[in-house]
Amino acid sequence: MAVKIRVFGKVQGVFYRASTKTVAEDLGLTGWVKNEADGSVTIHAEGSKTKELITWSKQGPEFARVDKQEVAEVADEGLGSFEIKR
Repeated sequence: MAVKIRVFGKVQGVFYRASTKTVAEDLGLTGWVKNEADGSVTIHAEGSKTKELITWSKQGPEFARVDKQEVAEVADEGLGSFEIKR
């Protein structure tokens, strides 16, 4: 199962991407996370524990403020690790 999660709010400049990578790796997920030009963050995650990442991403790291979250099921990309995209 793969999901695309988009979070909006104060999610850039608060270690959201680094924290997402840590949580995703702890859950055994693969995929990527990146900042968007509009100030949001997009996460692509693959694996059996995507629901746990969806739940975590509603709040994010300590200094984040998530105002809105969008989640969609997407096709697997067959990724072997979880990375931060620049």
